[in-house]
Amino acid sequence: MMKRTTIKDLAQYLSLSTSTISRALLNDKNIHSDTKNRVLEAAQKLGYKPNVTALNLKYGKTKSIGFVVPEMTTPFSSKVLQGVHNILYPLGYKVIILQSDEDPVRERENLLLLESFNVDGIIINLCHETHNQSIYEEIIHRGTPLVFFDRIPQNTLDVSKVLVDDHIKASLMIEHLISCGRTKIVHLMGPSTVRNAIERAGGYQRILTKHNLYDSQLMIKTNGVGFEAGRIAAKQLLDNNVKFDSIFAFTDTLAIGAMNYLQEQGIKVPEEIAIASFSGTEFSVNVFPQLTSVEQPLTQMGESAATLLIEKIKDNTSASQTIILDAKLVYRASTLGKEV
Repeated sequence: MMKRTTIKDLAQYLSLSTSTISRALLNDKNIHSDTKNRVLEAAQKLGYKPNVTALNLKYGKTKSIGFVVPEMTTPFSSKVLQGVHNILYPLGYKVIILQSDEDPVRERENLLLLESFNVDGIIINLCHETHNQSIYEEIIHRGTPLVFFDRIPQNTLDVSKVLVDDHIKASLMIEHLISCGRTKIVHLMGPSTVRNAIERAGGYQRILTKHNLYDSQLMIKTNGVGFEAGRIAAKQLLDNNVKFDSIFAFTDTLAIGAMNYLQEQGIKVPEEIAIASFSGTEFSVNVFPQLTSVEQPLTQMGESAATLLIEKIKDNTSASQTIILDAKLVYRASTLGKEV
């Protein structure tokens, strides 16, 4: 395989200094046109391709942004990413995607790696509300803007963010389950280290308390947010003979894991147990029965985050903004017993 042609090779070939070659390639007006043409011809002949990363480091802007998320295994992050691309791709930006696997240590490494790549900005869905607060502050202070979506940091951090009203939407979903005649509603909780989990659990608790139905024993801590964590939670509920007639889960993956396990045990959904979730993705309509869920406008979330980031890239001193998007409740067969 042929070695990549460098500026040094061109300099040797033409008996010119590397700085003259560099300036000729960058169309410097102080370089004589004859010299410029000789350099360009030689570059073509020797197959020289500019090292974009090196040029970017030298001249400041990379036309690349980082996208850091807890996971890329569900359609949630990929739908948001689609929205980010919708805004940034036409502007000539490339997106570097890094996954933190719900691990704040890895998230920190990802952020520092992106900063070393000299990205123009970072869009992030964090995995722990407080753990990396200081690193967010340092990166912003050093000049790389951050925009948060879905899971956001504490209010002490002055950043732009995009979210939905988790508390209100969770409250409305619990009202729906109660209106379906359910009185023993389990909540499969999200990680207590993120705002959304606290907000959704708060909405659940508030409505059940209002109806005098709240039972703290029905709030179940899970060991993750995926299918397997949902299965394990449902198994524990049955093994412990917990009396319940419905489940409200932090994510659709938790809900589906629980639903699959219950149905394997011969329990009918929704006749015996109704199931609803938050953050419904297309998984919700690709299971049987189809899943009732709070659906966030994920593509719009990505578009909003990218738009806010572009504003910060253009002017890092511009005021931070918070955009609250409207999520919709979609009622399906997992709570209603029939398609609506």
